[in-house]
Amino acid sequence: MTDKNSDAQRIHEAEKAFDRRRRTFGLIVAPILAVIVFLTPIDALTLEAHKLLAIMILVALWWITEPVPIPVTSLIGPTLAVVTGAISAKEAFAAFSNPMIFLFMGGFILAKAMMMHGLDKRFAYWLLSRSWVGSNPRRIFLAIGLATALCSGWVSNTATAAMMFPICLGLLDSIKEMFAVNGRKINLSEYKYATGLMLMTAYSASIGGVLTPIGTPPNLIMLGFLDSMEGIHISFFEWMIWGFAAMFFYFVIAYVVLWKLFPADVDKIDGAEEFIREKISDLGDWTRAQKNTLFAFMTAVVLWILPGFLNMFLGAESPVLKTYNELFPEAIAAMVGALMLFLLPVNFSKREFTISWKNAAAGIEWGTLILFGGGLAMGGMMYKTGLSQWIGDLIVNAMGGAVSQVILVAVFSVLALLLSELTSHTAATNMIGPLAITIAVSAGLSPIPVSVGIALSASLGFMLPVSTPPNAIVYASGYVPITKMISTGVYIDFIGIAFVTIPIAIWLVGLVVG
Repeated sequence: MTDKNSDAQRIHEAEKAFDRRRRTFGLIVAPILAVIVFLTPIDALTLEAHKLLAIMILVALWWITEPVPIPVTSLIGPTLAVVTGAISAKEAFAAFSNPMIFLFMGGFILAKAMMMHGLDKRFAYWLLSRSWVGSNPRRIFLAIGLATALCSGWVSNTATAAMMFPICLGLLDSIKEMFAVNGRKINLSEYKYATGLMLMTAYSASIGGVLTPIGTPPNLIMLGFLDSMEGIHISFFEWMIWGFAAMFFYFVIAYVVLWKLFPADVDKIDGAEEFIREKISDLGDWTRAQKNTLFAFMTAVVLWILPGFLNMFLGAESPVLKTYNELFPEAIAAMVGALMLFLLPVNFSKREFTISWKNAAAGIEWGTLILFGGGLAMGGMMYKTGLSQWIGDLIVNAMGGAVSQVILVAVFSVLALLLSELTSHTAATNMIGPLAITIAVSAGLSPIPVSVGIALSASLGFMLPVSTPPNAIVYASGYVPITKMISTGVYIDFIGIAFVTIPIAIWLVGLVVG
């Protein structure tokens, strides 16, 4: 056990040393490269586009190396663009009022209320208490994954993983106690099933994020780029169709791989059902706050998916659908649900409502909103100054002008995956999203498939603890050796890219052409 702790400590120290070198490198080298790029004559670029290119070099490298917090870098880009005269302040910061930001904000507030009042735990324990789950370790494994994935489609991946983490620990304690009763001692840090259950929790939290536009930032970022750069609007319902397909197949791959690598060596976990029943009992009866939260959440969901059904039954050109989309776009639907929480009383005589602003503000990931706005701002500026067109033409010409949809999707999907393993998936999507869309348009292709491919691939960071917060959470348990995370993550990452991401993008090509 001491050797295990020593190895973990050495790995932790090595990670810290690497982070320090990475940040120092970015802090020094990025500004130097930006200046060199600006001083290098590029006749094909306007002065404004040339300035923006230098700023993009700085921003991209700082997003990757993180010498300052990523949201700060997202504000530095538009600020430098204004200071250098590349673009006006009004144009540079217009993206921070993009409706997509308010869609995210509404989602954050709804998610905070669900977590604060225990609605997410009620769902997780309800699923784990189903009769088909019982004490069977394989079915518990499946149920933990399903509960995590379905929750993370609506609640932050990090929050979902943090919620499921203690549930997994409780189940593993039941296994340990069961073995102790039978005279067998186990070390959970070396127990295969414990490693598999932890990885299933982390991976399912990331996989579930692809279900809805608000499930994870890359989804909304790519939808925002499509809307702001090409005027292409993808509805909540449309994304959920693609997202559900992706989530289903990613989940099946993760489940099969993890169960094969980390099977249980028992047929029954004594005490598992009692543990779940006890947790449900602790939740007590439904409270007024929980009922209010469920009502507000379901209101938002209905408003999000209703246009899809109106489209199916009335047609895309229906006046009813057009009026509805004008009155209740996705951002407004999210805000309606979120604002209801401030109006639905828990105790009206004391003027207590379902959520307070203090609690709501604590649930909003302000850094993510700033990063999202900064990414949209940089993408919009690249488009307006002609920089993205120049880069797109450069790459298309370098490929001989022959860029197929499949190759484009494959290249950018793998690039999004690799970048997301090393840096924030939100920053990675911001970096390559505008470029991919511009190249697709320059090559005469639809930008929708490559955009969806990037968003889906950015959620597949399964190899390292630093790749995603859910990975870091389960790694901290001590039950997941880093070598196991890397080797397992490689399998799921590239099987997912090859058999899910690219096929879904090819399917979208047929839909777009049709």
